[in-house]
Amino acid sequence: MNPHDTLALFDDQMRRHAQPDDPHATLHLTDGVLRQTSTRQGWNGILWSDLDHTTADTAIANQISHFAALGHDFEWKLYAHDQPTDLAQRLLAAGATQEPTETLMVAAISDLPTTTPPPDGIHLHPVTDPAGVDLMMQVHQQAFETTATHIKHRLLTQLAEAPDTVAAVVAMAGTRPVSAARLDLHPGTHFASLWSGGTVPDWRGRGIYRALVAYRARIAAAHGYRYLQVDASDDSRPILSRLGFTALTTTTPHLFVVEGL
Repeated sequence: MNPHDTLALFDDQMRRHAQPDDPHATLHLTDGVLRQTSTRQGWNGILWSDLDHTTADTAIANQISHFAALGHDFEWKLYAHDQPTDLAQRLLAAGATQEPTETLMVAAISDLPTTTPPPDGIHLHPVTDPAGVDLMMQVHQQAFETTATHIKHRLLTQLAEAPDTVAAVVAMAGTRPVSAARLDLHPGTHFASLWSGGTVPDWRGRGIYRALVAYRARIAAAHGYRYLQVDASDDSRPILSRLGFTALTTTTPHLFVVEGL
């Protein structure tokens, strides 16, 4: 896998020509910016931009006005190679709050282990209904100490209205959910995405995360996808590197809260 070419393909398919990530979202290209507008519970934000020092401030102001009129908070998903080079500073000056930086990592599915079993005492339970989503949310709350109601809303919507775009799984220790993860499928692209991978503290370090990556890689391969993509935290990056993922760039969410603007 050539990192430069793969990043260019990612930018083209997953950003510049992205598709809405939920059935209630729409995309609009304006002022050199591709934005997604969804419901208040969905993801609202900027996926891609082609700006320079003469156009950036006006484009930022226009996006703020658009979402403020709707009453929607939104995220500007900024990548390290986006232009102009001071775009992060311009977003902060316009009222954004910077979230922790993550690493965009990609692997060719053909290079990944896909048969890694879960550790003893764990069985993997596919999530296909609201009861399964509730199990995932129990894991998320313990693993990340957040309720993540937006993730719950999105997953319920996908399962009900676009089940061919998502696969989710919970790792169960008996009747207790101890880890969970999601795979988003992006029709018309070469990429499937890993999201929401988390394990409760007392089950970490036993190989569940690796088993959930393999589980999702099998599904992506069966659907004909070429690459897996993940926005990796500092905790997951070393594991993903050992599995065969390559770091391509970084991405830093910049959040705009409408009430504060």
